[in-house]
Amino acid sequence: MDIGTKTLPWPSRVIVCEVGPRDGLQNEKAMLTTEQKVELIERVVQAGAKIIEIGSFVHPQAVPQMADTDEVAKRIKRVDGVEYRALVLNLRGIERAEAAGIKKVKLTVSASRAHSLANSKRTPEEVVRSFSECAEYAARHGLELSGAIATSFGCSLQGNVPLEQVFSVIACFREIGVKELSLSDSTGMANPRQVYEYCTKVRAAFPKVTWVLHFHNTRGMGLANVMAGMLAGIVHFDASFAGIGGCPFAPGATGNIATEDLIHMCHEMGIATGYDLDAMLAVARSVREMIGHDTASFLLKAGKCSDIVNAKSDNH
Repeated sequence: MDIGTKTLPWPSRVIVCEVGPRDGLQNEKAMLTTEQKVELIERVVQAGAKIIEIGSFVHPQAVPQMADTDEVAKRIKRVDGVEYRALVLNLRGIERAEAAGIKKVKLTVSASRAHSLANSKRTPEEVVRSFSECAEYAARHGLELSGAIATSFGCSLQGNVPLEQVFSVIACFREIGVKELSLSDSTGMANPRQVYEYCTKVRAAFPKVTWVLHFHNTRGMGLANVMAGMLAGIVHFDASFAGIGGCPFAPGATGNIATEDLIHMCHEMGIATGYDLDAMLAVARSVREMIGHDTASFLLKAGKCSDIVNAKSDNH
């Protein structure tokens, strides 16, 4: 049977943003110390991260795990060429980020109308338009803004989120000048065919936007969804060390795809990431020890493919 020789359009390199210090730790019961967070951030940068989400500037009662983000931001040793970013929800968050020396912040909204109304009593479009004062402040103070569109592929309250609804939210972000947007599968409901379709269409409709994909591995499709995104032309992906995390405001959401799993897959495919995989595995082991329980990282359980090959070679 001739299966053809068509070469798929795999990228030669991808950019992996480490979101463990924020999206990973925010859903953990264990409260890491400021010193532990600083250590993890600095080790991830040493392992090759060029973009890292260090925490969120939100009310400590809402997300107590992120209460010390101001202190974390002030203590980390900054490395030239590395983008240190944080999540904010409003103008007060941006002001705190600026005071802590953070130059790039991310605003988030849910694409799901049901989820948005349940959490903020506003539609997604109303939420994004309320960010206009944040955009004006950022422009005046030389800060960069990015946007995250949660529940882009599905919602535990609403079910399917139509692409038209995602487009509407994107348009609102573009109105306030945001040029980098993440499509986030907060509930882990995305599938590869849907990801390919959505990404192909948003890239065609909004070619000047830098697109990022953020997947949770709730139903085991995280890395398959990454591959679908790659084939649609996306090269920016979020991931969390040890595969920890989830959204405390999205019922049923579990951990992010593991950074080490994503890096390993890419390297096995000949796709560069700029990361030292062994160094990231060491970070993931430290994270597992700090939080005190096993995680969803496949590499922490099975090791690298090359470990098996080397072990067999040593036995012959």
